[in-house]
Amino acid sequence: MIRILVVEDDKAISDLICFNLKRSGYNPVACLDGLEAEKLLEIDTAFDLVLLDVMLPGIDGFELMEYSLSPLEIPVIFITAKSSTVDRIKGLTSGADDYIIKPFEIVELLARVNIVLRRYHKTESVLSFKNITIDVENRIVKVDNVLVELTPKEYDLFLFLVRNKNITLFRDKIYEKVWESDFDQDTRTLDLHIRRIRQKLGLADSLKTVYGMGYRLEDVVSDEI
Repeated sequence: MIRILVVEDDKAISDLICFNLKRSGYNPVACLDGLEAEKLLEIDTAFDLVLLDVMLPGIDGFELMEYSLSPLEIPVIFITAKSSTVDRIKGLTSGADDYIIKPFEIVELLARVNIVLRRYHKTESVLSFKNITIDVENRIVKVDNVLVELTPKEYDLFLFLVRNKNITLFRDKIYEKVWESDFDQDTRTLDLHIRRIRQKLGLADSLKTVYGMGYRLEDVVSDEI
């Protein structure tokens, strides 16, 4: 399982990030200050990605990046309230792969995590959801080991839902990430694709409509429709 080190001194934010990483199938490890992270990295370097705050007690994120993370060549995404151009340039030129400004949407964070992991070929080649398996490299979907034919866009949409399972995805965000276009208030295309995915993959109880907002793929059946 992909391990992600979360270095964030705000416990509420750290808990939120770790909670959503776990729900997306990752294995997060949390550190609440720079010194704690430095000590951990001295004995455990088996991380696939680091989410790193800048303003940390003990050692700030820029120092941790320079002295501990850069030599290890672990991908890093800065997550910080420091939004000036100077800080962003400093973060990116230090070797970080991305720089996210607080406040941020969890969906965006997960998307950027996935992009960086793909860049380093660290994403899992096979994903699963209940009795469904996804061969990501070959774009093959099977239900109970039986091949199911999805159109290219149905596949892209289902993969996006699986990678963000248990999270409510707003319609405009789905259009942006799957169709790579702005939401024009015409929901028919998205609704049709959702209906076909439900039918083809037997997801009537798991792929929920969140009225007035969008959709959510749940791995625990609830009473919500």
